[in-house]
Amino acid sequence: MADITAAMVKDLREKSGAGMMDCKKALGEANGDMDAAMDWLRTKGLAAAAKKSSRTAAEGLVGVEVQGTRGAAVEVNSETDFVAKNDQFQAFVRDVTSVALELGDDIATIKGAPLGGKTVEEVLTNNIATIGENQTLRRAKRLQVSQGAVVPYVHNAQAPGLGKIGVLVALESEAATDKLEALGKQLAMHIAAAFPLALNEEDLDPAIIERERAIAQEKAAESGKPADIVAKMVEGNVAKYKKENALVSQLFVMDGKTKISDVVAAAGKEAGAPIKLVDYVRFQLGEGIEKEESDFAAEVAAASGVKQPA
Repeated sequence: MADITAAMVKDLREKSGAGMMDCKKALGEANGDMDAAMDWLRTKGLAAAAKKSSRTAAEGLVGVEVQGTRGAAVEVNSETDFVAKNDQFQAFVRDVTSVALELGDDIATIKGAPLGGKTVEEVLTNNIATIGENQTLRRAKRLQVSQGAVVPYVHNAQAPGLGKIGVLVALESEAATDKLEALGKQLAMHIAAAFPLALNEEDLDPAIIERERAIAQEKAAESGKPADIVAKMVEGNVAKYKKENALVSQLFVMDGKTKISDVVAAAGKEAGAPIKLVDYVRFQLGEGIEKEESDFAAEVAAASGVKQPA
């Protein structure tokens, strides 16, 4: 059986909101596997669905840039937040975002692109040497519309176009640009806050849906209700999950009652031309990356043979 540490219990408590003893038990049942422990808590009704953002750990910056009807977002990671404030690092993120805007999403293509007499990868290698900290170009995404607007938004920007959450919203329409930009800004702020997992329900990852169905099945089975009622409960929970995680069916955070699809439709009527929300990008720094954290007090206690309380 895996050794369940105080740090593991603390981490699960922060992610799940469940009590200390429940988290200890969940980790024991899951043999120390954090995701399995989270699922165990959810089957017992002790935790809500975890957003991927709860696992954010890496440092660095997300960059966004828009030119005309296209925009790009990139994520460049560093080991510490201190480096993210470095002028050389920030300039590199801006340059790489511009490269992605021209060349697209493929990381290998971006790394091989020319930048200041070198390739992007060579500049990155030089930055690692001169700044003295490991850095990685993790991901990039470009959006483009034939007519309309791609609208950028950076939440809590550290510098123009740079921050820890970057969003792009692609709107296809003949409506005036100022109308599209106003709508796009509102939608981008919603996306930053609500963290949709896909544009439409049918775009949600099937593996995630099956995982939700399995959790709902186990939870509903414990109710003791007849099989036909259990089946309806399961499908009801899955349908609710899809609505809450697909952007177009989410409730607008500005009023808490209007579906995003209806917000877009209403904006089109007001602008005098239909507006189609065709795509979006939401990059949150370190999303899905686990980074080992040092607990100095725990390390001292372990070295001295003192058991840390959870």
